[in-house]
Amino acid sequence: MHDPKTPDHQDGGLQQDLQLIANRMMQRRRLLGLFAAGGATALVAACGGGGSDDGSTTTTTTTDTSNTTTTSGNTTTTTTTTSSSSCVADPTETNGPYPGDGSNSVNGSIVNVLALSGIVRSDIRSSFGTSTTTAPGVPLTLTIKVVNVNSGCAALSGYAVYIWHCTRDGNYSLYSSGIQNENYLRGVQVTDSNGELTFTTIFPGCYSGRWPHIHFEVYPSLAVATAQTNAKLTSQFALPSAACSTVYNSATGYTASISNLSQITIASDNVFGDNTAAQIAAMTPTLSGSVSAGYTGTVTVGVAV
Repeated sequence: MHDPKTPDHQDGGLQQDLQLIANRMMQRRRLLGLFAAGGATALVAACGGGGSDDGSTTTTTTTDTSNTTTTSGNTTTTTTTTSSSSCVADPTETNGPYPGDGSNSVNGSIVNVLALSGIVRSDIRSSFGTSTTTAPGVPLTLTIKVVNVNSGCAALSGYAVYIWHCTRDGNYSLYSSGIQNENYLRGVQVTDSNGELTFTTIFPGCYSGRWPHIHFEVYPSLAVATAQTNAKLTSQFALPSAACSTVYNSATGYTASISNLSQITIASDNVFGDNTAAQIAAMTPTLSGSVSAGYTGTVTVGVAV
């Protein structure tokens, strides 16, 4: 049926044909311009494509390209430098067996440190409440950035992160014999406008059967960071191999970790072993420092919101 809003094409002669050719050439230039300005990524974006909704791989890539031209005699060399930034969705990992987040019990009683008022703190080296005992070990200051993998790696502000890990001896407060009345090496912080928060803790030990790690849970707000059932993500950080070797072989109190580390790899670990290389890279903090001065590190957590 004829659409009255769309006029029929009539033969306008050579003038109309030339105009049609000019229009097509302009469209072709725009297409080539997309390739030159932003590459294939810009073209896909312009066509409404790209992106992944499974949250398991790199979801956003931003490319910045710069050219440097050097002339020597009759030869001109152009060097192109390209930098990319991306985020990866952290995989879900087990929170057990020592989470203290209301999901299990000790001696028949539910253990939930998240319900205690002192749990929101940056320095988690000491217990709070009835005990103020400090867990010994090499200092570790870790800055965590939380981003939304479904929104161009945008920072997530106001999100709460709960972390916990073992002592330098490989034991867990609230659970392990002798420290069931301690709640150190556990704490909650809230991300700022940049999606960042910082914890001060100690370098965890390595216990038999597991690669050195730090547990964490991400909550959409501090108000709901009261039980594991409200978490948007439960996962773990893998400690870098080089730092582990240095700390365990040089610092006081980590002797048992030396032999335990020699018997495990990330590939053979029952938590990290089935993750992709990209996921392991994202789950491993970047650390710098020394045993004497302590370590500082950063890591980005990708959450599918």
